[in-house]
Amino acid sequence: MAEHDIQIRERTKLHRSQIFFYILLSFILGVFAASFLQPKIGQSLADSTIRNAVLIAAAICALLIAVFYRRGSRLLNPRLALAAFLTLFFLAGILRFNTVNSRQHNLQKFAEAQEQVVDPQSKHPIKVTLYGYITSEPEISGNKQQFSFYAKQLSAPPYFINTDERVLITAGSYPRYQYGDHLKIYGQIKKPENFNDFDYRAYLAKDGVFTVMFYPEIKSASLKLPLYEKTKITLFRKIFAVKNAFERSIQRSVAEPNAAFIGGILLGSRSQIPQDIKDAFARTSTSHILAISGYNITMVALIISAFFLLFFRRPMAFWFSLAGVAVFTILTGAQASVVRAAIMGALVLTARREGRLNDPRNAIALAGAVMILINPTILRHDIGFQLSFAATLGLIYVAPIIEKYFTELTNIFDFRQTFVMTVSAQIFVLPLLLYYFKNLSLTSLPANLIILPTIPLAMLLGFFSGLAGMALPFLGQFVGYFAWFLTTVELGIVRMFAAPSWASISIGLSWYEVVAVYAFIVWALLKLSARKNGKTD
Repeated sequence: MAEHDIQIRERTKLHRSQIFFYILLSFILGVFAASFLQPKIGQSLADSTIRNAVLIAAAICALLIAVFYRRGSRLLNPRLALAAFLTLFFLAGILRFNTVNSRQHNLQKFAEAQEQVVDPQSKHPIKVTLYGYITSEPEISGNKQQFSFYAKQLSAPPYFINTDERVLITAGSYPRYQYGDHLKIYGQIKKPENFNDFDYRAYLAKDGVFTVMFYPEIKSASLKLPLYEKTKITLFRKIFAVKNAFERSIQRSVAEPNAAFIGGILLGSRSQIPQDIKDAFARTSTSHILAISGYNITMVALIISAFFLLFFRRPMAFWFSLAGVAVFTILTGAQASVVRAAIMGALVLTARREGRLNDPRNAIALAGAVMILINPTILRHDIGFQLSFAATLGLIYVAPIIEKYFTELTNIFDFRQTFVMTVSAQIFVLPLLLYYFKNLSLTSLPANLIILPTIPLAMLLGFFSGLAGMALPFLGQFVGYFAWFLTTVELGIVRMFAAPSWASISIGLSWYEVVAVYAFIVWALLKLSARKNGKTD
């Protein structure tokens, strides 16, 4: 190691991995700050004056780094240089958020202008025609279906505009549409409306959706698309076809509503799950079981890795495992929590392959920074992203501190480990749950403790019943009986804990109270950690 590097490390007292973590954290905090400076989605961060001020500040930081971190300089001051370096990444986060939200959204502007325009003949707002293709799997719910439509062109005579924007379409349940269908849609384009205390506009904006259409006229169309879009549509349609065949196999092998439940824990498909079951999971705070997370990704990676190890050496099996995780991520719709879990899983697999210890703090920070770099709006407006990261932080920081207080618990069927992990995750997600959903489940802990240890086996049985059913239907039904029995027990337990009138109570927190609660949690953890290490005040 060079003498210069040794001097810097001695004077800053920070390891390279710590510096890397603070760099990632600075970028994330910059995006977080910008998300509050710019509350209105779709507008630029501010006028050019503020944007130029940020650029000037970034230039000053770069100059400080050049002066105080230069090799052999008498003005060498690593701490000041590090502070300037972190500030530079903080400003980079602000600018990254600004670049996304300063883009032009023609459909949104057209919807705003359309609110003031009325067709002189019909006395109704003017309708437009959109040409494009479906860019998400349609979600079926009752007598309607919703899908994201990628509008390539807008026709509103005498205007004909190229758009390349997404619109959320709500249509009747029939005819059924599929990902990649080329359509011509005629209807009134609107801005989404917020309801109750929920910022629905921001929720859609995180996915690049700024306008909606309700029950428009839909016809098939023929579009000329670039080669890369044609390739993407072809690839995704084949993957979704395999997914749909797998789901149909599960439905043939396992009776409902258990088949829908298995589809939820395996592929994150919740549209077919009856509402009473969703309500029961919500009342017991076990809805996370129905959402794809790192837990599901880990199971998939282990199954794929074990399978390919039968035929290939470990290095080749590693690449197949990564490919399997990528395909599984696409199958589930590439939700934020799934992408985070996939990135985390890839980092863990890579660390094991390279023979290096995996730093969970840096891994979760890197996963978050990468996802936020791709889509900065998810940090503030994606509830699933926030809950997923909060739970992961709980597992990383809370579990090692509190586990010593539960050494007397039995570890039969990994009960002690499950208990500690459940409590750790719940501690960090509870303030957010109270803020967003205004509901506190009093039966959450026992319900999770009983259900969670059985989920891996349910996933495994569901996976093999679906896989076997695609090849030999009778074999799928045979395995499906075991999957049905286990999931019947699991659903019965959830319903039992959701049944009492006192199972959940209405209680909410304001944003400031959430900050205060998290501050108290961090203070309490620091106290417990100091006691654990034998330190006293």
